[in-house]
Amino acid sequence: MTPIRKQLLDQIVEPNAFDQPQAQIHELQLLAAQELFEVRIEQIPLLRHRAEEAGITRIDSFEQLVPLLFSHTVYKSYPQTFIDNNQWDRMLQWLQTLSVADVSNVDVTGVKDVDEWLERLYAAGHRPLATSGSSGKCSFLNHTAADQENKALHYKHATGWPFVRAEPNRALFWLGPINGYNSAIESAQIGRLNWGRAGAMYALTEEPLLISEVSRAAAMRKAIAEGTALPEEIQAFEAAARLKARQGAEDMRKLADKILDHRHEPIMISGLWAQHMMIIECARERGIGDGEFHPQSIVQAGGGIKGVVLPADYQDQVARFYGNVIRPAAYGMTEIAQLMPRCEAGRYHRAPGLIWLITDESGERLLTMEDANAEGFAEGRFAFLDLLYEGRWGGVITGDKVTVDFSDSCPCGRHGPTLLDNITRFSQIGQDDHIGCAGTLDAYIRGALAE
Repeated sequence: MTPIRKQLLDQIVEPNAFDQPQAQIHELQLLAAQELFEVRIEQIPLLRHRAEEAGITRIDSFEQLVPLLFSHTVYKSYPQTFIDNNQWDRMLQWLQTLSVADVSNVDVTGVKDVDEWLERLYAAGHRPLATSGSSGKCSFLNHTAADQENKALHYKHATGWPFVRAEPNRALFWLGPINGYNSAIESAQIGRLNWGRAGAMYALTEEPLLISEVSRAAAMRKAIAEGTALPEEIQAFEAAARLKARQGAEDMRKLADKILDHRHEPIMISGLWAQHMMIIECARERGIGDGEFHPQSIVQAGGGIKGVVLPADYQDQVARFYGNVIRPAAYGMTEIAQLMPRCEAGRYHRAPGLIWLITDESGERLLTMEDANAEGFAEGRFAFLDLLYEGRWGGVITGDKVTVDFSDSCPCGRHGPTLLDNITRFSQIGQDDHIGCAGTLDAYIRGALAE
């Protein structure tokens, strides 16, 4: 790892890691970006292509980073026929266009589906992660075992900030599957390492999350929305979904009982809002009221409300039920290794090794203080350069609409800039986002695969 990058990334262990003025780290971040650019431009042809297209030979300003960022959609730019036709050697060829490491050492002989393809990559020393594929296709992002270790270290100091520091001394409850090649599962496994007490770590299921099933379900939902699914396909899909839901509900009730049995000791629970409401339902059946959990318990909740009927005050109900516990939160995604934890004032902070690049909606122009309103706020598209990654280029333009406060101070008293807790998407679930650079990136990759 290049020295200035390492210097910035190593600061995550410092007490003020999320409390540094931009002026203090601006120059170091630029130097680190240039260091990384010099290395990656020789390793990733797509990055070299973008640099040549934009006429960029070095990084002297954050504005010069914007044309070098990859659209988040590039990580699912493979032709779907590669998967449909079991062309796993072509999938490796596609993955190579976005990876630093040579993936030609992966034996794909006899691979039957995408899950087995991922298994072969892991067996060869690679660490690809798959997204949920809400638009009908899964993204695949390669990284290394060292990236995984550095990510675990970052999570140790970011998860729980600023309320509590990670110690492996709690009963840990993860309200989802604990095995598979998904980024949320990787986070759960890191949580076990950093927070879980030996012999007291529980998940909804030990059955692996199969990316092939996730991808098929997402594709079917898209086909139903578009009106292209056949009636018999819809009937079979809905029957399978009902069966899976019944099994999930049964598993959730068993896990809820374990959680309630541990409520008087410090525990850690991570799950979706609907799952927390199921825990409340189980508690009421056992005569357990509000506020009976140990005050040093950590409760994380979010998401999981699409297609689920919940009362209007579900968040208030969950808050009352757990009572005076620790409720940390963070902003993150599959494409990023460094979490952005939320402070007491409800703002998201960034670590020194993460460069924020808030752009206009098209993803083509960097927003600055000049774009801010009188309060110092500006609304734009979230983009970044994550300096942690060794396995790929860490510069990405996301589909997230954010509000940035360019002020050098946060209401919590720490330094800024910060992001407000009102993050949404530029596109609806099931739709692809439209970013200025996406078409040219995809065209380059198609050309590379055709060679």
